[in-house]
Amino acid sequence: MFPLRLAWTVSSAKNNLVDPVRLLSIAFPGVDRLHRPDLNRGISGRTPIPFSYRTHSLSSVRTNQYFFSTTSRTSLSMASGSEGPGSPPSSLQRPPNRLGLERSSYLLQHAHNPVNWYPWGEEAFDKARQEDKPIFLSVGYSTCHWCHVMERESFEDEEIGKILSDNFVCIKVDREERPDVDKVYMTFVQATSGGGGWPMSVWLTPDLRPFIGGTYFPPRDNGRRPGLKTVLARIMEQWQNNREALESSGERVLEALKKATSITANSRETPPPAPDVANRCFEQLAHSYEEEYGGFREAPKFPSPANLMFLMSFWSVNRSSSKGAEALQMTLHTLRMMNLGGIHDHVGQGFHRYSTDSSWHVPHFEKMLYDQAQLAVAYISAYQVSREQVFADVAQDILLYVSRDLSDKSGGFYSAEDADSLPATGLTEKREGAFCVWTWSEVRELLPALVEGATGGATEAEVFMHHYGVKEQGNVELEQDPHGELKGQNVLIVRYSVELTAARFGLTVEKVSELLASARAKMAEVRKSRPAPHLDTKMLASWNGLMLSGFARVGAVLEDKALLERAVHTARFLKQHLWDVERHVILHSCYRGDEMEVEQGVSPISGFLDDYAFVICGLLDLYEATMQPEWLCWAEELQDRQDHILWDAEGAGYYYSNPTDPTILIALKQDQDGAEPSANSVSSLNLLRLSHYTGRKLWSQRSQQLLAAFSDRLTKVPIALPEMVRGLMANHYTLKQVIICGQRDAPDTSILLATVNSLFLPHKVLMLADGDTGGYLYQRQPILSSLTCQNGSATAYVCEDFTCALPITDPQELRRLLLA
Repeated sequence: MFPLRLAWTVSSAKNNLVDPVRLLSIAFPGVDRLHRPDLNRGISGRTPIPFSYRTHSLSSVRTNQYFFSTTSRTSLSMASGSEGPGSPPSSLQRPPNRLGLERSSYLLQHAHNPVNWYPWGEEAFDKARQEDKPIFLSVGYSTCHWCHVMERESFEDEEIGKILSDNFVCIKVDREERPDVDKVYMTFVQATSGGGGWPMSVWLTPDLRPFIGGTYFPPRDNGRRPGLKTVLARIMEQWQNNREALESSGERVLEALKKATSITANSRETPPPAPDVANRCFEQLAHSYEEEYGGFREAPKFPSPANLMFLMSFWSVNRSSSKGAEALQMTLHTLRMMNLGGIHDHVGQGFHRYSTDSSWHVPHFEKMLYDQAQLAVAYISAYQVSREQVFADVAQDILLYVSRDLSDKSGGFYSAEDADSLPATGLTEKREGAFCVWTWSEVRELLPALVEGATGGATEAEVFMHHYGVKEQGNVELEQDPHGELKGQNVLIVRYSVELTAARFGLTVEKVSELLASARAKMAEVRKSRPAPHLDTKMLASWNGLMLSGFARVGAVLEDKALLERAVHTARFLKQHLWDVERHVILHSCYRGDEMEVEQGVSPISGFLDDYAFVICGLLDLYEATMQPEWLCWAEELQDRQDHILWDAEGAGYYYSNPTDPTILIALKQDQDGAEPSANSVSSLNLLRLSHYTGRKLWSQRSQQLLAAFSDRLTKVPIALPEMVRGLMANHYTLKQVIICGQRDAPDTSILLATVNSLFLPHKVLMLADGDTGGYLYQRQPILSSLTCQNGSATAYVCEDFTCALPITDPQELRRLLLA
């Protein structure tokens, strides 16, 4: 992770790279006897981020591992978790650095550091070249717990700040604002260490080539582990005395990364067989499935909506097989257990980022917009599959949280809520989860009333605490609270069904349900008086596109006009504030201003692949929910722009960012469905859906070419791309066109549309033929003019390649046909 004596020099080994453990022992005797770091993990919150399923051949890079790693669990103990994020009050007395002009919440959090920070841009690059200094690049985001820790410990330290400012050009990047920058250098960090996370710390040459990188650094040496001050001194020494070797080996690594991350297909290649890939993906997920509580690893445990959506799609084409039944069981059990767990905020709604334990109990408390969006779709899809009301209730619960706490009046959605907050007004040290947790005494004092008819004269508090596992000593185990932040606190988790709780206290189910709902409402009121966690009011096109799908999909299934109106409001926000009409490009982000108005940054950031792909998907979902063709029209325009800017005409697939940008050293194509789905995965389905709406066969062919480019990945580790496997399946099984002839707002039309929306049909497109022959769809699909209403009633046509079954007017008959 750090260049010591002779670092990165060429050796006679096959890979021409120096063994890091040997070099480390030269500079720090005895350090080679340290515990071997877990290179698959990185700092992201309370616990590390998950392993990246990377199958590229990185042998020429991986031997160039960092000379010591901060990605191990050991590094977690180097910072006091009891001290919260945020700058001490004295920092605000300093004049702001250049970050004071930025709009990003994360950059503004560092605006008063004693570090001469620059935002990513030419001013910083020019300074590095003119002064011939290395660049220190620090990447994080505003709700990142360990980013706050490193700021407090190191970037607020006057001595470290002076060392950084005098010897480096220091650049601070918000990874959510510049994901293109983050992805390039995180690829470097992951490839050379096997792990990664945030805060990410990378040292670059003046021409932006990385030579050393890592994640969190403690400020000073801790035993035999060098701190940031020592690291900086060694890098300065190597820059002066061994620069040629640094630059040479850094360049070597970069070239190896370019080759290793290349994803291409020639024009003659075809995608791999969908049934084989889907079966392998299912088997890999089944192998990693944790049976007791659901989910796909022991701990930390992430929601992984892409896995769940794949499993439901797999079930839809394997309904009669044991594998199909198992896929459905895995999905529904995981969603049920997440709903019961502490990862679900039972008082404030919505879901936290992930669970630090296998039972979904103790979460990392930040809440991300992209999680809410994808989980809303997963839960409403589970409702379509099972008709269990609980899944619809959870989907609505998620949207209630987003509407209340993450919504801007403009129609956009904010990015995230922080995990950390002050335990009480007047205190200065933030703690993770303080806003969400409860002591035993707090619950008893809030719910003192006796429950009429309850066994043993139980109080409301006793019923509530039994149901949600509240204990006098707190219900968080020591291993889930290494820094003592949650000592004596309770994270609410459903321990018993309502039926069992009712039986325990001799009450009716209805009485207990009312009591619990009333108690949660009282607790929500108490929360309003607590210091709220930081809210990142940055609004991203990509995440708003995901949330657009969430509101559209849930609104359509539940026939909820208010949710659909909110979805339309979001689409209009995207078009008004994040669509550059003159340049015909999506903009990546905008911000809430001081007067609650929507603002752009000093230099508006052009959109990336996920901005296009996620918004297009949201618009297609919005069309199917509202039958308003204007959203199809804009989706088609956006797909044209995505193709023009980001399609790789030679190797197929989409680049994440504009490949002509000289500051982005590696033209990457996303090849993993992680916390967010890969935009290439989403595009594989967008292209196919759009080809059916527009009649443009090129897009169907392009979907096939994209899938062919990812053949190696899909064949070997489809578990890394479950969303793309869904695209592969859709291409294989072909999309059915479900066409409803009728007037959009007529009751008989609405009934047929509701019938279609009530079913989980992953391989279909839904259209309305309303008789407007001059309209968007009729112009692109002239065959619609030949489809008519039967006997004056709204009529459904189920077609494949516009070869249609007999017309249907009866909703139940339509349901049977669609499920056949």
